[in-house]
Amino acid sequence: MQLIPHQDSPRHIRLNDADNVAVIVNDGGVPAGARFEDGLVALEPIPQSHKIALTDIATGQPVIRYGQVIGYALEPIARGGWVRETQLRMPSAPPLDSLPMADAVPARLEPLQGYSFEGYRNADGSVGTRNILGITTTVQCVAGVLEHAVARIRSELLPRYPNVDDVVALTHNYGCGVAITAKDAYIPIRTVRNLARNPNLGGEALVIGLGCEKLQAEQVMHEDDASVDLSEPWLYRLQESSTGFGEMIEQIMALAETRLRKLDRRRRETVPVSELILGMQCGGSDAFSGITANPVLGFASDLLIRAGATVMFSEVTEVRDAIYMLTARAETPEVAQALVREMDWYDRYLARGAADRSANTTPGNKKGGLSNIVEKSLGSIVKSGSSAINGVLGPGERYNRKGLIYCATPASDFVCGTLQLAAGMNLHVFTTGRGTPYGLAMAPVVKVSTRTELAERWPDLIDIDAGRIAAGRASIEELGWELFHYYLDVASGRTRTWAERHRLHNDIVLFNPAPVT
Repeated sequence: MQLIPHQDSPRHIRLNDADNVAVIVNDGGVPAGARFEDGLVALEPIPQSHKIALTDIATGQPVIRYGQVIGYALEPIARGGWVRETQLRMPSAPPLDSLPMADAVPARLEPLQGYSFEGYRNADGSVGTRNILGITTTVQCVAGVLEHAVARIRSELLPRYPNVDDVVALTHNYGCGVAITAKDAYIPIRTVRNLARNPNLGGEALVIGLGCEKLQAEQVMHEDDASVDLSEPWLYRLQESSTGFGEMIEQIMALAETRLRKLDRRRRETVPVSELILGMQCGGSDAFSGITANPVLGFASDLLIRAGATVMFSEVTEVRDAIYMLTARAETPEVAQALVREMDWYDRYLARGAADRSANTTPGNKKGGLSNIVEKSLGSIVKSGSSAINGVLGPGERYNRKGLIYCATPASDFVCGTLQLAAGMNLHVFTTGRGTPYGLAMAPVVKVSTRTELAERWPDLIDIDAGRIAAGRASIEELGWELFHYYLDVASGRTRTWAERHRLHNDIVLFNPAPVT
């Protein structure tokens, strides 16, 4: 990465020697006539995080960033000009039938030993970073009653059990009024089931149902499932009440207290870093995402993989245009083929809705300097670091091995977070350039900003400022190690993220590609 370093002069970042565009670093952008240290002169005002042409680019010529083509010029772009999204024709998506398949597998990284965190060991061998009572639902109809019950549990019961971190309602919009036997209905069903198995719930999740819904409790909990405790009462159906609302609340609270007693007896113990299951995501991305925050996540991801942990990255539409880089890194041809399988499934899913991956890029992304989904994808995959990709999970599946895992999800922040929780994530990290107060109730969320300006404007929402890299005040390696240690502190409960302290929790949002009746 080439950085023009002077704080009080026009600055830009060029990521690759082949690039013919660079990203403006200065807060507030640069004015027309601004002269960079390398002699480049801005022909017009260019906002921060937007691209400046480093050479004359003729109509039809490729625009290159990250050493990759992000578009083709629709009109001449002069050296020093602002490269706008409207000036680019987006390249076609890489064809899935001619990708490199496990032909550039990275060498195994040197093991990293001597690191641990304080976690909650579960009966099935998994480890939680938090000790939470989870109460899941079979249908949205019960959500209002459960919300009322959880408020009373939190205020009346939880103070008696100081070793329990929280009580969380796993409410969702599924369960009835849906084509539950449709081809793709397995996705929301297994998601609901696996959410209840998340390590942070300690195997003590409860189920609240209505009684007449299509999704029955027995589809959420299985008696032969070692990850949940079904030896004691675990289910209450509201239609079993004979005296109405008051009885419903009392029954839910009584059921909850049996589990709170058990959870309160749990204590943290020292466990190796290999028990960490990190989910990575980005939202409100900008052109700095692939320069600062995501490379830091990638470096820290490599450290976790070296220590034997599980690291998941996701968002199908935000890797689709860079899939050739991922299939080449797959550990085996079978893993590469699984990546292709998920890309193909999602291509067909979008086509059924008369859309394609170009619909992903938001107005905020574009305001932050991202011209299209190709450029966004190239910055997104940097989170995955440099390790070999060891496995692939379909949406709603639970992790079944350690290493670097691609967890196929939509790019929607809320759906992606939900599916990563279902996959078994016990710690979450989220990078943002434009800013978002996103959080999850079931797992701590570490927020990393791409720009210092955002970290300074939102000091009580951003946990780690990766913008220091663009300012030349820290290296990717330094911040990668800082983030690695921060993960361990958060996982151990020694540090609470800003989202935890504010109780900023987004809803669980299921991915349901099946019809709604």
